[in-house]
Amino acid sequence: MEPSGQMPFEQITAPKQRKGWGGWKILWGLITALSILANVVLFGLLFFVLTFAISGVSGRDYYQEVVIQKGPFMDKDKIVVINLEGVIDENVSRDISAQLKQATADRKVKGLIISINSPGGLVSASDQIYNEIHKFRHESGIPVVAFMHGVAASGGYYASVACEKIVAEPTTITGSIGVILNYFVLQDLLEGKLGIEPVVIKSGLRKDWPSIYRKPSNEELKYLEDTLVVYYYQRFVDIVAESRKALSVEQVRGLADGSIYSADKACKEKLIDKVGYFDEAVGEVLRLAGLESAKVVEYRHPFSWVNLLNMKADNVLKIDRSTLTELSTPQIMYLWSIH
Repeated sequence: MEPSGQMPFEQITAPKQRKGWGGWKILWGLITALSILANVVLFGLLFFVLTFAISGVSGRDYYQEVVIQKGPFMDKDKIVVINLEGVIDENVSRDISAQLKQATADRKVKGLIISINSPGGLVSASDQIYNEIHKFRHESGIPVVAFMHGVAASGGYYASVACEKIVAEPTTITGSIGVILNYFVLQDLLEGKLGIEPVVIKSGLRKDWPSIYRKPSNEELKYLEDTLVVYYYQRFVDIVAESRKALSVEQVRGLADGSIYSADKACKEKLIDKVGYFDEAVGEVLRLAGLESAKVVEYRHPFSWVNLLNMKADNVLKIDRSTLTELSTPQIMYLWSIH
């Protein structure tokens, strides 16, 4: 008999676990992890595509303003710095033109500084930049000052004379007023080393002057000098004489033998206006604009996937018909170079 008032004893056992439940938990965990990972990848891909699309447009048509000197509080007037750097080619010319257009559309811009660090480059591209700066000055009425630093020679100097005033750092190398024409002669390589004999069929005697397939005759060299070098040299001299009012054509020609000049020497010869640093260039713009102060901004390319990929693509050596044509085409240049 069990004691009175007490419930009968019941044996309590743990519920039996379902077989296979641990495997399902692992499976669902993997599915969840893969789902989260797929969403992260999809979001990243979507972000990349949108950034690529937006930067592809803005990278070409828009330049970001970066403040490099703050003006007084609530001062809306701007001085814009446009950088002209490296060897001047068609891409540099288009870049400068686009920045000038952006400055033209901004009514807050009261002055421009063209910051030049370039040994020059292609004749046509240098002349295009000169023309764009000259046109901006006369159509907008906004003062433009060139600020030279490093090297501002040949085509770099050509572009600078489009500005109202020129300021150069004390260590600047400038000058090199003149023209140079370069091309390769591959006759010995092709015929002597590779056994390749070129065949040229032409409509006239001078059609292939100069030719990369043979050494030039004295007649060819004289023809190229008279036709190209003399003409573009004279244009360079005339542009400098027209822009630098203190110099006559004869005085410019006396300086235009290809010589390079220090900033101090260039100032004494009236090729530039002032030796100084960036602050002097800013002060010169303020004076010409009739302003006491303004913030100074610099135009820069915003980050662009398109530009990044293009840079990588440009670094890949590509030998195609256009590359070969470019290498074999004589280049006439306003360029200070060491051979």
